Amino acid sequence: MTSDEEEQLYSIALTMIPGIGHIGAKRLVAETGSAESVFHNRKALSDIFPDINQRVVDALDCPQAIARAEQELDFIQKKNIRCLTFTDNDYPSRLRECEDAPVVLFFKGNANLNSLHIINMVGTRHATDYGTQICASFLRDLKTLCPDVLVVSGLAYGIDIHAHREALANELPTVGVLAHGLDRIYPHVHRKTAIDMLENGGLLTEFLTETNPDRHNFVSRNRIVAGMCDATIVIESAEKGGSLITAELAEGYQRDCFAFPGRLGDEYSIGCNQLIRDNKASLILSAADFVSAMGWNIASHPAQPENVQRSLFLELSEEEQKVINILEKQGNLQINTLVVEADIPVQKMSALLFELEMKGVIRVLTGGMYQLLN
Repeated sequence: MTSDEEEQLYSIALTMIPGIGHIGAKRLVAETGSAESVFHNRKALSDIFPDINQRVVDALDCPQAIARAEQELDFIQKKNIRCLTFTDNDYPSRLRECEDAPVVLFFKGNANLNSLHIINMVGTRHATDYGTQICASFLRDLKTLCPDVLVVSGLAYGIDIHAHREALANELPTVGVLAHGLDRIYPHVHRKTAIDMLENGGLLTEFLTETNPDRHNFVSRNRIVAGMCDATIVIESAEKGGSLITAELAEGYQRDCFAFPGRLGDEYSIGCNQLIRDNKASLILSAADFVSAMGWNIASHPAQPENVQRSLFLELSEEEQKVINILEKQGNLQINTLVVEADIPVQKMSALLFELEMKGVIRVLTGGMYQLLN
């Protein structure tokens, strides 16, 4: 077994240890360096984490979890499914920065989960003609304005499936985040669309095979939908619903959130209108509105000239210089894009951008875009 396979095995096993949870698992991996180290250095964990519960340490001595992980690894290898651990370069970088990110993901498809532009589109399971028309016109226009965007949703009834189908119709890659393992498709009636997505996009999940699509799994799934994207777009929502949970998660992850307004009194516009009223989502009416708000309109933000006075920046760290080089090459960018391009954690990136702003090297534009100054 290769070192990558070893890490995959122990990452899968870690998800089955009771009493740890997503946040605890991520912390263990971050502090020890790998999931494999968590298990192999089990008896020394109390030295690294003085507050760790001894029951967690004891629970890590679990041959059954290892055996189940071996079974899962065998399945995904036979089905050509990617197993993405924290150390894998293809693990979604935006999601990795979220406190409760899963320590392992399973992916089948060909999409780049670290595309420069990633959005999710969510909404009611009871989509009206109004909502489906928004999906169609928004993605048609977005294809023209931002042809490299990746569209994420949850493969559910309503807005989700319409978002996936319209993305495919416009030749945009689209990824469905599932609330169960990759041994099934739920709902089954969306199987044809799911298969089509494997050719231009893919299917992503944190769940093992034989996992039922229970209600709480959908809530868990929503954090992946929100965390792996630059922005959440809500299209039709009742007063309560999963799409509002996704919007709330996006806000917690410091991601942008947008909503299309609806007519007063329409049941499936109440949620969107409330998000806008409570300043939890920005109002948009079109793809042009969205691209402008995100600062993705390259034509309106041309790349800066390459004659930046390097002699003025004598006290730049290697990472600060890396950020400057990216901005010089690509023009104005948002922090999430810089995190992906520079492969620097979002917390450190925030500090770097603050320092560069204080040094007069960059400035912040509307829409959260960072511009390199001459």
